[in-house]
Amino acid sequence: MAKKFHQPTRMCVSCRQRTPQFHLTRLQCIDGEITPFSGVGRSFYLCRDCLEEDKKIIRVLMRQCRGGDKDKHMNKLKEIITDDRKS
Repeated sequence: MAKKFHQPTRMCVSCRQRTPQFHLTRLQCIDGEITPFSGVGRSFYLCRDCLEEDKKIIRVLMRQCRGGDKDKHMNKLKEIITDDRKS
């Protein structure tokens, strides 16, 4: 009988849906700027479905990064997503 390996389940901060960790994108805010998770500090997860909905994401990013410029956050998020898809 094959062993079933445990897969960590995390929650998307936008839609609050629980999904396996490998389906989510992990980000963090450092000094009000969105960055991919560096391994240290607090982070948050966004699912792939929510990454496509700009309106939903803006509110989440403003809440997670405690304000800042909406356009700057969205541009940085788009850069992170395209870099993530390339690799």
